[in-house]
Order: sequence, then structure tokens, then C-alpha cells
Amino acid sequence: AGMAARVSVLPSLRCLFDDPVQIRVTGLRPQQAVTLRASLVDESGELFQAHALYRAGSSGELDLSRSPALGGSYLGVEPMGLLWALRSKTPHKRLAKRNVLTPFSVDFEVYEGHGDMSRLLGKCTHERWFLGEGVKRISVREGRLRATLFLPPGPGPFPGLIDLYGSGGGLIEYRASLLASRGFVTLALAYMSFEDIPTMPEILELSYFEEAVNFLRKQQQVKGTGIGVLGLSKGGDLALSLATFLPGIKAAVSISGSSFNSFIPLKGDGFTIPVHPYDLGRIKISDESGLVDFSDVLEDHMDPATWDCRIPVERSSAKFLFLSGLDDKNWKSALYCQDAVQRLQQHGREVEFYSYSGAGHLLEPPYLPLCEVSIHRVLGMLVLWGGQWREHAKAQEDAWRRIQAFFWQHL
Repeated sequence: AGMAARVSVLPSLRCLFDDPVQIRVTGLRPQQAVTLRASLVDESGELFQAHALYRAGSSGELDLSRSPALGGSYLGVEPMGLLWALRSKTPHKRLAKRNVLTPFSVDFEVYEGHGDMSRLLGKCTHERWFLGEGVKRISVREGRLRATLFLPPGPGPFPGLIDLYGSGGGLIEYRASLLASRGFVTLALAYMSFEDIPTMPEILELSYFEEAVNFLRKQQQVKGTGIGVLGLSKGGDLALSLATFLPGIKAAVSISGSSFNSFIPLKGDGFTIPVHPYDLGRIKISDESGLVDFSDVLEDHMDPATWDCRIPVERSSAKFLFLSGLDDKNWKSALYCQDAVQRLQQHGREVEFYSYSGAGHLLEPPYLPLCEVSIHRVLGMLVLWGGQWREHAKAQEDAWRRIQAFFWQHL
């Protein structure tokens, strides 16, 4: 009441987190200078904000899909800039959703002028959900499994996916819940640093992942034509191993992963893939900030002495999609992906590969802001992930489209 301007979010004030929206302001004076600000408080109470300077059009309206930002957190026409440019007030925080049953609420405010933000002209609150209408979330503690199953509404059958995050461990649900909201039965699977699973297991057993595949395959709503697996970072090389050693995996996506087994030996039936040799003495730590750059710790992956650590992807009949950022400061993921892609191509296998300039290690669902640096939950160090804000945001949008199209095509 009594606000001079009206902020609206179209098509709706509620949507899924990966939905683009149109942000509009009406009721301004022609050519009025204003500042727009987005604020989001995450579940730990951390405030994330972004702001941009705009000028209203001749009719006193502002439409972020057409009007360019003249300064602030980003420049130019960026319809979703206020979301992907969100930054924490405390440095080095990563925006991630812990409880997918609640939305993130974003406050959009419009202020007078390009200066002190003392006069609020209008505001609205926008809800961004990770769980679509009617999607079921089921906690799974069956046998050794530590997982969460997401079921889209309706009888299906739907394609089934296993979703794996990286060496930070835990049970990460927000990507899986979004994929279920888009029509996949998705199993988010923990494999380290969760409940009774050790922080740094001495060995990972292929049979654990096989249990997960079997569990997913026996769900009534899952199509019988084969399962997909999606992994980020350490989860990326696991996705390749599952597709290589387990029957029934039809399609695998590796994001910022590698073509060899990293950090923890993988024990299969009658064989173990050792860990690719690395030397922690080659970690680079910047003096003033204490940031850790891991990208040089691995021995040369082209040295035949390391080849017993390779995942023999060329033996797999699955389809593969590799995604990596060329500004990954954590891992030479583009180089390591290329290695797997070349081996697959030499054996006449079908493979897709996209690398994004300016994108970092943590390629997440779209509109989650870039995280350049954060605490690695297992190592307890501030780790450098890389990425440039705008390029990374564009890469996430493109990658998300490709991941879904790839799974629809092959499952």
C-alpha cells in the first residue's frame, strides 16, 4: 500500500527454481533512474544479494528482458541477472538448497535513483521451488542404501536416473528434485560423508551402486528400458564406472569429471581400480587468502604408468555426455574429459562433449549463482572452483537443457 511502483514477476510469483521469469516494474516516471535489488536468505541465515541500476522507458515501465542494466552486479540485458548474480554478504558461501520441501523466497525491491537506496518505491516476494506440484519425496534406507527417491506425479512410466554429487559428500537433493519435477524418477544417492558412511571411505564398492540401480529398476513407475546416471566431479567418474561395469545403465552424464578413478579405490567383482596417483605437495595455496588450488595435484594422465586407473569406458554400450568448464580451477576437467571422449571415438562409440569458456567446476542447475570459492566439506579447506559470473550462468542454462534432452533421447 502507498508504494509508488509495482514490481511483478511473470508468468507467476511461484515457479520452479530452473524456470526463467520476466521481472517488470510499472508506475515509474518516464526515464526515471532506479535501482533494483534482489535479496535471498538461505536456510543457514546467510544473506545473498544482487543489485542493478536501470532507467525506465518513456511509458514509465521497466522490463528486465528488454531493458539493459547500466551498472551494479551485472551490465546489459540480463533477464535473470538479479538471480544468477546473487552474492553472499559473508565471503565464500555457496548457495545450495538443503531442504527441498520449502522454496527459496526472493525479495525484489525497486529504489529511487542510482545512489543511496533510501527511498523504496515498490517490492514483491517471489518463491522459487525445487519440488514440482505432486512430486513425492521418499527417504530410502534399504540395505546399505542412503538415498532419497523422487517420483513425478502420475503412473508413468518415467525414465529413471541416479544422481551423484562430488567428494564433499552428504546427500544432496536439489538437482534430483528438479529433475523429478521435469519428469524423471530420480534417486539422489549418498556415497561418502553421510550418516554411517565414512567421511573418506577407504574403498568404494561397485556393489553399493549396483544396489541403487536395482532399487531404482524395481520401482513400478520406472521404464524398463534402462537407467541413466548423472554425476558431478567425483560423481562424474563414478557415473562412467557405473555405465562401464553395471548392466542396465543406458546413458551417463559426467560434469567436471575425469576419465580415470580419482581419490578412492573402486572395488568391483574380482577387480579393483586403483586411485590415479596424485601429490598433495603440488597444491598451490595463495598466501594472503589461503585459497587452495588443486588443479596440479595429479600425475600426468597420459603416462602409461597411470593407465591401470583409467575407467575402460570403451567397453560400455552406454551413451555418454561430457560437460566441463574451461575456467575450472579445481580440476583439469576439460582435458580429462577429452581423454575419455577420444578413447570412445576410437572405438566407434557415440559421445557428446561440450566445454564452456568462462565456466568453473561447479556447473549447477540454472540460476544458482556462481560459487568461485567455498569450504570443501571433507577437506575443510577453502577451495577454488573457478568461473566468471555471466559466462558461468549461460553455461548452466545450456548444460541443463542438454542434460535433459540427452536423457529423454536415450532413455
